[in-house]
Amino acid sequence: MILNHLWGLYTHPKEEWQVIDERHESYFYSLSHIAIISLIPVLMSYYSAAHLGWSIGVGDIIKLTKNSAMLMSIGMYFGLMTGVVALAVLIHELAKAFDSSPTYTQSLELAAYTATPLFMVGFAAFYPVLWFVMFVGLIGLTYSVYLLYAGTPILMHIPEGKGFIYASTVVTCGLVLLAILMAASVILWSMGMGPVYVG
Repeated sequence: MILNHLWGLYTHPKEEWQVIDERHESYFYSLSHIAIISLIPVLMSYYSAAHLGWSIGVGDIIKLTKNSAMLMSIGMYFGLMTGVVALAVLIHELAKAFDSSPTYTQSLELAAYTATPLFMVGFAAFYPVLWFVMFVGLIGLTYSVYLLYAGTPILMHIPEGKGFIYASTVVTCGLVLLAILMAASVILWSMGMGPVYVG
C-alpha cells in the first residue's frame, strides 16, 4: 500500500524511518506516495477557494471563480511535485559533502516522507480562516523539519552529529527552493495567470 508508512511516521517516526530504510521501495513507489499526498492540499484549496471562500480576518469572504480555482490548483499540484523532486535532487547532491552516497530512491524517500506532514495541513482548508490555516501550517512545518532531522542519519547512513548538520543544510536549501517557487508564482500572476475573484 502506497501510504503504509503514514501512520508510523506520526506515531513512532524513528522506528518507521528504520523500516523505510530496510525496505527501500522503488523510485516509482516514493513518487506515487507524493503524487497522492499532494492531492490533499490541492483538492482542499480548490474546494475552499471556489465553494467556501476565504476569510482573512476583515472584510468580505474571498472566493475565486471555479475556473480560476481549478487553474490555480493544477499549478499548485505541479509546483508541489516539482518542489519535492527538486528537494530530492538537492538531498542527493549535498550528500557528497557528507561522505554519503544515497541512491536517488533514498533521496526521494527522505524528501517525500518529510514533506508529508506539511501537505496534510491541506485538511485545515476545510476551515478557511487565514490565522487558523497559518497556525496548523506552522505545526505541520515543525513536524516536517523534525522528521527530516530524525530521518537523515538513518536513511543517509551517517552519524547523528553529521546528520544534524546535513539536515540543517537541507532545511536552508529547502527555504531557498520555496522562495524560488514563490517568486515563480508571482511572475506567473503578473503575466495574467493570477486568481479571478467572484464579484
